[in-house]
Amino acid sequence: SKFVNDKWMIKNGFLNDVQEHKPWWWNIKVQKLNLSAPLILLPEVSCQKAIEILQEKGYDQAPVVAESGLILGMVTLSNTLSSVLAGNAEFSDPVTKVTYDQFSKIGLEESLGKLSCILENDHFAIVVHEQMQFNANGSSFMKQMVFGVVTAMDLLTFVSRNDKK
Repeated sequence: SKFVNDKWMIKNGFLNDVQEHKPWWWNIKVQKLNLSAPLILLPEVSCQKAIEILQEKGYDQAPVVAESGLILGMVTLSNTLSSVLAGNAEFSDPVTKVTYDQFSKIGLEESLGKLSCILENDHFAIVVHEQMQFNANGSSFMKQMVFGVVTAMDLLTFVSRNDKK
């Protein structure tokens, strides 16, 4: 059951990590990873166009974000291609038909330790930054902006380049 799984509890913010022998990088913030700006697709982009854009720009995956800023999920090149080839999607379908809506988010201010826990189960995490926005009437709301996509390779590259042994 998930409630007795410490990694799940940490990943979902129900438990602070209590690992005794943390590596040197454990408490460093995600913002130190120096991620490049993500390629973002709008939901109306067709599967065909998504494949072309990802291949042309050299990306394997991209977040799908509505104009409102709502993060709808993640699209991968391999899933889009396999869905079209298997007949589960058409080239003309919107990319939302092949978008993964199960994904983890992590904030820029959170630790690489928490990121490490997320990446033990997920192939990637969407890095978000919360921003306060105001309407014309003066009311405010928090909006999440996609700052990047991080993979285990990004974490490994950071650790190996900055190893403090």
